[in-house]
This record gives sequence, C-alpha cells and structure tokens, in this order.
Amino acid sequence: MKKRSFLGILAVALMMALVWCSRGAVAAEGPDLKPVIYLYPQQDATEITVKLDYNGTLTSLDPAFNIDNGWSVVANTNGQITLGDKTYSYLFWEGNPGNQYDFYSGFCVKGSETEAFLKEKLAYLGLNDSEASAFISYWLPMMKDNTYNVISFQEGAYTNNAKLDVNPKPDSMIRVFMAWYPSDKEVKILPQDIKGASRTGFSVVEWGGNKVK
Repeated sequence: MKKRSFLGILAVALMMALVWCSRGAVAAEGPDLKPVIYLYPQQDATEITVKLDYNGTLTSLDPAFNIDNGWSVVANTNGQITLGDKTYSYLFWEGNPGNQYDFYSGFCVKGSETEAFLKEKLAYLGLNDSEASAFISYWLPMMKDNTYNVISFQEGAYTNNAKLDVNPKPDSMIRVFMAWYPSDKEVKILPQDIKGASRTGFSVVEWGGNKVK
C-alpha cells in the first residue's frame, strides 16, 4: 500500500515537473544585445586586459578589439576606460549566439509591472543605480506594453558561452544577463532562485540580454 502511494506521488510530481518545465532550453532566435562591461579598479590608471571567448558570431564591438579576442585598456576608479586617445564608459559587444538559453525557471511578469520587477531584481543582482537605470532604459520599451514577459536571468547557459578572462583578476565579477520573451498568456514557470551579489575590491560588472523570440 505504501509503495503504491509513493509511486502515485512520484507520478504526480513528474507530471507537475513536465507542466512547469515545459519550456526547458530555448534556442535564441534573436541576438545577444547590449552586453556592456564596466571596470572599477581600486586605483586610477590601472592597466586591464579583458578577453571574450564567445560561442557565436560577434556582430558589433565598441571599441574594437585591440588584442586577440579582447581589449587592453586603462581604467580609473570611477569606471572611465581609456583606449588610445578615446574614453569610454564601458566595453560593448553584441553577437549571434550558438547556444540555447535556460527557461527551466524564471518569472512571468505583467508588462505593466515589469519596471518595478526589474528595479527590485537588478538591485539584488548587484547593479548600482546608474547601471540598473541604463539596463531598464534599454529593455523596458520593448517589454512594458506586452501582456506578459517571461524572464529568466541566465547563469551557466550564458557565462559558459561568453567567457570573460580579466587580468588582473577581479575581486568581484557580476554578470547579469536576461533572456526573455513576450507572451499573450500567463506562463507557468518554476520560480527562479536568483543569487544576490555584492562588490568588494576590483569589480567587473556586465549586463545584457536576449529576446529569444
């Protein structure tokens, strides 16, 4: 009797998992947009190299790479980056990914509630007010008028396919990448347990995203 009961519970659990995790891994139909990399060393005029190992095709760089697969720059504590005779607020790249993104867990958010949702989650994920404002200014116009937005903040599905090698090694590395898609209907998805982040010492911060369809 107990065995039957256990098997029944297991069967129900498996069925629920199939319903909640129906999206699974999703191949991106769109490009990786706006990954921007901020550098915050502890001393002004710090020489830093940043290399990007990307599983995909790069379509845009600003500034252009000046070393193999990366940048060799000078950065100040306020985040100002110098390459040659030009200054930048961040390093920018975009590309067409060769990987899938993970929608086993995430959030289904009403379009009208997306701004408040992003403000809360981005702060928890470690972006400061300026970085979060830039993120929201870029993405919210695409999201606010949708009935729902299905959002999953990527971890290994992104970082393992867009590897950053920074020298000197940062004390803190914060990488916020939002995969998402609009939906006319509410989508059941397992709530995502996102990890908070804080900054100490030399910090590297990145944000970007992909509207997967």
